[in-house]
Amino acid sequence: MEKKLSVTLVRSPLGRLPKQRATVKALGLGKLHSVVELPANDAVKGMIAKVQHLVAVKEI
Repeated sequence: MEKKLSVTLVRSPLGRLPKQRATVKALGLGKLHSVVELPANDAVKGMIAKVQHLVAVKEI
């Protein structure tokens, strides 16, 4: 079974750099406290690293 990550948007991307706002949107996060489950691959981990100050991550 592959590992998954639960990603929650805990801080607003408003006022952030356009690249960071685009990364949050690409992760599938819209409103505050929205949660998505994503595969734990290198691409997703890299995206999370770029916006780590805006999201909370749990391993499932």
